[in-house]
Amino acid sequence: MAEWVEERRKVRRFSKGNHPSASELGAAPYCLYPLHNINNLDDGCLMHIFSFLTPIPDRYNTALVCHRWCFLAFHPQLWLRVDRSVRDLSLPGIFPNIEAAISAARPGDTILIADGGSHRVSNIQIKKPLCLIGAGEIPDDTVLTCSRGSDSALEFTSTCKLANLTVRAELGCCLLHRSGRLIIDGCLLQCETNPLDHLSYAIVSTANADSVSVLRTRIEGGSKAVLSSGTLTLQQVRVICSRTSLFFWFNVRQDANTTAQASSGEVLVG
Repeated sequence: MAEWVEERRKVRRFSKGNHPSASELGAAPYCLYPLHNINNLDDGCLMHIFSFLTPIPDRYNTALVCHRWCFLAFHPQLWLRVDRSVRDLSLPGIFPNIEAAISAARPGDTILIADGGSHRVSNIQIKKPLCLIGAGEIPDDTVLTCSRGSDSALEFTSTCKLANLTVRAELGCCLLHRSGRLIIDGCLLQCETNPLDHLSYAIVSTANADSVSVLRTRIEGGSKAVLSSGTLTLQQVRVICSRTSLFFWFNVRQDANTTAQASSGEVLVG
């Protein structure tokens, strides 16, 4: 009877906002129970838990907890994969083509595109923040080919990053930037030679805000490397010449000191 009265007293104190301490309840703090601490789970269990989190903002916030969680939250096994060599497409996170992977991706996802062969892409719209990475050692190992008759290989209306990829256009442009911040890092943008070269561009931007940043990227063929028909202008251009290629660094962004009429038009790089 006395024990029941004591428990009722503790409940009344708790209901009034006076939260009892662990010692008052006769229990040790949670951190003193090592078997119940989430950090005692192995890496596989933690990664499985992290896979249910949305990439932005939940998985990103999880990565800020500690070095181990950062490593697991951004582990490549949590990325989506485009791999035509995998026959069992029922495996989670594996897709036969880039369009299917982009459609299934959540904002903030990373898509790893298998090397070898050529991935056919045509007017694929990217409307959510994504990162597309080639799985090869160099950009030439992972090729995205846009067939003749398409306006572009990829069209961006949201923030996105491309890395370690070759994007090849037979006619038209490799990348069409409409809005969002686009980052192109360590890629090869290639316009194939044809009698209609004057219609080919590596990058076309119609945006009036945001920006395009190009880092350590090769640009080959086409009439012009960059065509801007919005209010963005070419800035901070750097070029490194090697024996076989030209590597570009530049930004296409809005210049506060330039009017829309003056900044629109064609931009030539190299």
